[in-house]
Amino acid sequence: MNAQTVSVQRPPGGWSRVALAILVGGLIAGTLDIGAAALINLASPRLILRFIAGGVQGGAALQGGTASEWLGLVLQWAMSLLIAAAFVLPALRLRWMTSRWVAAGLAYGVVVFAVMNYVVVPLSAWHRVNHFTPGSFAMNLAAMLVFGLIVAFAARKFVGAARG
Repeated sequence: MNAQTVSVQRPPGGWSRVALAILVGGLIAGTLDIGAAALINLASPRLILRFIAGGVQGGAALQGGTASEWLGLVLQWAMSLLIAAAFVLPALRLRWMTSRWVAAGLAYGVVVFAVMNYVVVPLSAWHRVNHFTPGSFAMNLAAMLVFGLIVAFAARKFVGAARG
């Protein structure tokens, strides 16, 4: 069996710009998403963080206190960084994702909304699919559109701008 070497080209501006795009886009979008969820659900951000922790702890997270809230924050940021990386890394090769960042970000927000609500949440310890009213569907989708725009803007700023 022959070992093959995978060649990874250094992106314009270097890997530090890629990391910045992922960190800035992911952490800002993820943090604002907590606030959006609090506003949409008329709940405190601390309760939202407990619901996020419930993805691994189940219903026990609602009585978990500060420890569950910290777990929720770590999970939120980890997922947000993964979601940002899933946009930024393809954008290294697909230039249109940064040159047409608004359209790409909005489309990505729709994808994130669908994956989170119809794949991630049902597979979590909550074991449920969100049932939306038309209003809550629109508000939650709008929040994910903003999430996608933030990630796409960070990719444009740190990766796309380095290409010229």
